[in-house]
Amino acid sequence: MDPLVTAVQTFARRYRLFQSGDAIIVGVSGGPDSLCLLHVLQQLSLQLTVAHLHHGLRGVDADADERFVADAARELGLPYIEGRADVRALAAREGWSLEEAARLARYAFLRDTAREAGACVIAVGHNADDQAETVLMHFLRGSGVDGLRGMLPRTPLADYRLISGEAEEASELSDTPLWLVRPLLQTDRDRIAGYCAAHGLQPRYDQSNEDTSFYRNRLRHELIPILKNYNPAIQEVLAHTAEALAGDAETLQGQTAQAWDAVALPGGPDEIIFDLESWRAASIGLQRALLREAVYRLRRSLRDLGWEHVERAVWLAREGETGQAATLTGGLALELGYDRLRIAPEDAPWSVAAPQIAEALPLTVPGVTPLPGGWRIVIEAADTSDARPGEGDDPWQAWLGAGATGPVLTLRPRQPGDRFQPQGMGGHSMKLNEYMINAKIPRDARAHWPLLVGRGGIAWVCGLRVDERAAVTPASTRVWRVTIERLYAAHDPAETRQGEARAPGPPVDFLRGD
Repeated sequence: MDPLVTAVQTFARRYRLFQSGDAIIVGVSGGPDSLCLLHVLQQLSLQLTVAHLHHGLRGVDADADERFVADAARELGLPYIEGRADVRALAAREGWSLEEAARLARYAFLRDTAREAGACVIAVGHNADDQAETVLMHFLRGSGVDGLRGMLPRTPLADYRLISGEAEEASELSDTPLWLVRPLLQTDRDRIAGYCAAHGLQPRYDQSNEDTSFYRNRLRHELIPILKNYNPAIQEVLAHTAEALAGDAETLQGQTAQAWDAVALPGGPDEIIFDLESWRAASIGLQRALLREAVYRLRRSLRDLGWEHVERAVWLAREGETGQAATLTGGLALELGYDRLRIAPEDAPWSVAAPQIAEALPLTVPGVTPLPGGWRIVIEAADTSDARPGEGDDPWQAWLGAGATGPVLTLRPRQPGDRFQPQGMGGHSMKLNEYMINAKIPRDARAHWPLLVGRGGIAWVCGLRVDERAAVTPASTRVWRVTIERLYAAHDPAETRQGEARAPGPPVDFLRGD
């Protein structure tokens, strides 16, 4: 067996790239790397399918590449699948560089091909020199550990947000993950060229690889030769650096996952919220990692998150004041709340686990009244002997004196000049806005926070505090039991809307200081 085949077999075993008999899609461009990869893998008892994407960029040369790969697959007796993409149009439509558009189009094609062929492994021909260039490119742009570890031998394809394809829905719904593997990642170009020559392989050469208008090509042809004057083994050093940092990154990812569970709070569909005190208690390394993870969860298509964005956000979160914000990337911003830290689209309102009331709403008394956003309010008449004011831990239930509130009740939003007398404060009156600030209600939620109003004015700042004048007293002869219930999440139409209440109530954070 050729020494390179043995080396690839050992590398594949070490990183669990595949097993004997696995069905594998091999991305073959026709160049030396992919042709060498195909030839090596054919000797390892695998079920191979050759896949080639015509990018629509290089005219007759690309047509010749397509014919070459088809002929190579036929000579080897392997199944062959080809596809076509208009990469230039894709780049213009999405605002990507040609390099990025070609990369994502290629992976989307390989994903669809794998699903159609029933394969769960996709092999591509990235080599050790590619790895060195990737690490150097990330270093020059500014990157953390995740960027400096370079490409991984084995990566879930789900980590990439790819352009839509015929098998995209099937890919997302499948219980079997797709893996992108790089069996030649520790093999340099010289060894690949030597293998091709030794086995009579005559690969195609893409002249665009010489075009220094592409960033990676400038690194390859201009910068790396200069660095070799300082260290002739610079590519090997960069590749080894990537391998070492990959191990460090794996350790940090484990710690980040544990920290995430400790600091993350419930939020809306396009935001991530951290408990500020818990986040600030983490080490600076974990603080950075948590912010990076939040950005990538919200914007999976981002490949690079610059150091400046992260660092500015980290120090604002560590030292800033309520209401301050820092721009991140991808249209996201970090904003400081009273005791929360939020990463969300810029200028997006804070999501609130509470009904939001835009205008006065007459209530059915007694009875049930639907509320906006998948909530309802239930008002029941009860005997004074049944009243349990102050008991229980449900902030969305209140006992009110029916005589004090009257039979006509309304739910309305806040109005200028609103005041009320919080129960337990000896009849002291205070501005409602001041009370909400003290109760740490987000600014975006205050204007439409639900207020239950009776004949004497505000009877209940819902979810927070009953008014002293509406509270049940020994003199009360009739009482209202008022409950606000959440039926389903308004942002998730897939939720069943069956009338059974889900756990209501704002996050505990809102009630601190109450």
